[in-house]
Amino acid sequence: MIHIEPKILDRINSWLTPTFDEDTQAFIKSSIANDPEDIQESFYKDLEFGTGGMRGIMGVGTNRINKYTLGKSTQGLSDYLHKQFPNETPKAVIAYDCRHNSKTLAKVVADVFSANGIEVYLFEDLRATPELSFAVKHLNCHCGIVLTASHNPPEYNGYKVYWQDGGQLVPPHDSAVINMINALDYADIKFEANNSLIKYIGEDVDNIFIDASVKNGCVGATDAAKDDLTIVFTSLHGTSITAVPETLKRAGYKNVHIVKEQEVPNGDFPTVKSPNPEEPAALKMALELAEKVNADIVIGTDPDCDRLGVAVRNADNELQLLNGNQTMLMMTDFLLKQWKAENKIKGKEFIASTIVSTPMLSKLAEAYNVESKIVLTGFKWIAKLIHDFPELDFVGGGEESFGFMVGDFVRDKDAVTSTLLACEIAAITKSQGSSFFNELLNLYTEHGFYKEKLISLTKKGIEGAEEIKQMMVDARETPLKEINGSKVVKFEDYDLSISKNMLTGEESTIDIPKSNVLIYYTEDGSQIALRPSGTEPKIKFYVSVNTKLDAVENFKQTETLLDTKAEDILKDMKLI
Repeated sequence: MIHIEPKILDRINSWLTPTFDEDTQAFIKSSIANDPEDIQESFYKDLEFGTGGMRGIMGVGTNRINKYTLGKSTQGLSDYLHKQFPNETPKAVIAYDCRHNSKTLAKVVADVFSANGIEVYLFEDLRATPELSFAVKHLNCHCGIVLTASHNPPEYNGYKVYWQDGGQLVPPHDSAVINMINALDYADIKFEANNSLIKYIGEDVDNIFIDASVKNGCVGATDAAKDDLTIVFTSLHGTSITAVPETLKRAGYKNVHIVKEQEVPNGDFPTVKSPNPEEPAALKMALELAEKVNADIVIGTDPDCDRLGVAVRNADNELQLLNGNQTMLMMTDFLLKQWKAENKIKGKEFIASTIVSTPMLSKLAEAYNVESKIVLTGFKWIAKLIHDFPELDFVGGGEESFGFMVGDFVRDKDAVTSTLLACEIAAITKSQGSSFFNELLNLYTEHGFYKEKLISLTKKGIEGAEEIKQMMVDARETPLKEINGSKVVKFEDYDLSISKNMLTGEESTIDIPKSNVLIYYTEDGSQIALRPSGTEPKIKFYVSVNTKLDAVENFKQTETLLDTKAEDILKDMKLI
C-alpha cells in the first residue's frame, strides 16, 4: 500500500475541516482508505497559472479544478480588483464552454465576485472564448473569466483570466494576482452570492460580436466567389456552433455543410479521441463528409473555439491538412495584401508570432515592409504587444498551435474570425483560377520553403513532472554542440535570458520575459526548441528546417527532403 508523505497528508487534513463541505470531506476520507495514490496526486501541489491560465483535472484537492480552487483564485482576483480600482465598482464578465461542470463552476465564480461587491455579466449559456475577450472591452469590464480546458481530455477544466484590454493576464498583474491568491486561506473565500449584482447576457452581445467578426474577417471575396465555394465545418462538440455558422451566413456563404454527428455540444466528445484540431484524427468525419459533397475547404475548431484546423485541396485535388504555421502564413499574407491594396501600409504596422513558430513569418514582414515582433508562446503576449505599442497598427498574428488573431478587436486567438478569413482566402484564390494550396506554394517559392515538425512527450503525475524538469536541466547545463551533423551556432536560454554564440562564446541578453524555453540554431539554418507545456504534462520539441523551392512543380520532392531532415534531427536527439 502506498504511503502518503507527511507534508502532503497535512495538506489533505486541512481539507477535513468545517471550511469544506461534507461531500468533499467524505470523498477525501474514502480516498485515503481506498485510493491513496490518487489522493496524493490531488494534493501534492497547488494548481499553477501557466501560459493559458489554470487548467487541470476536475476533482477534490489543491491540484484539481473544483469550487474551492476556483473560489480561491476568484477571491484573490476580487481583492486585487478592489486594490487596483479603489474608486470604482469593478465589473467582470464570465463565459464557459461545453465541459462537464463548466456551467456550475461559472456560477460559483460569479457568486464569489458578487459576494465581493463586483458587478458580473454572466453568459446565459456556453459561448466561444473569443467572444469573451471581445465582451470584456465591449462591456467596459475590468476583467473577464472563461471556464475552459481548450482541447484537453474530458476530465479537465480550466480558468483563464482576462484584463481590461481583452487580453489574458500578463505582467505585472499576473504575478500580483497570484501573490494575492497564495496569501489567502480557503476560509477567506466569500461564496454567498449577491444575485442583484449578477446580470445574464446572451444574444445582444452575440450579434455585435458576430458583426465585428464579419467586418474583420472579410478580405474581398465577391458574392460569386462565395457562391462557388463549398465548405465543411465541424465544431467537434464544442462552443463554436454558437458563432461560426451564423458568422459565415452573415458573410454571405451559403454552401456550408456541418458535421451533424459533432454539432451538439458534449463534454464527453464522443466521436473523437481528442477534440484537438491539431490531431488529424479529430477531422476524420469532416474529411469524409467533404469527399461526399466535394468540398473545397474543411475547418474544425476546438471546444472553446480559439483554435482551428484547416484542410484544403492540394495539386492532386486531394484534401490535405495544413499545419498551424501554414495556415498562419496564408492568413497573414492575405491580410497584408489587403492592407497594401487599400494603401494602409505606412511604415507603422506590425505582425506577430512566437519563438517556437515558423521563422518564415519574418520573411513576409520584410517583403511588405512591416515590423515582425516575436514573443513567448501564448496569445497573451501578442495581445500585450498591442497594449505596449499603441503607436503601431496590428495587422494580425498567430502561432504554430493552430491559433490566429485578425486585427485587435479580439485580444486572443479567435477561430470565429479566422474561420471566415480562411474561407475568404479559399473563395478568392479559387475565383482567380488558383487555390489556397497553390498560393501557399507560391509563398514558398518567393520567401523560402520552411517546414516544421512538433514532437510532444507526455509525462504524467509526480514522476513525470520531475522527469520533464530533469530533461530541461540536462539540456541547459550541457547544451548540444552539434545536431544531425550541423554545428550549433547559437543557443538561447529564455529562463536565464541569455543568447550565446556557440562559436565565439559571446553572450547577449534576451529582452523578453523569462520562460522555460531553450532554442538551438544550427549552421545549416535549422532551429530546434524545447519547451515544457504550461497547462499539460508534456514537454514539446519544435523543429524548423528550410531550403529554397525553385519551382512549384518541385514541391513534393523538396518537401520529402525537408521531412527527412526533420526526422533525422529528431533521431539524432533520440526523440524518435
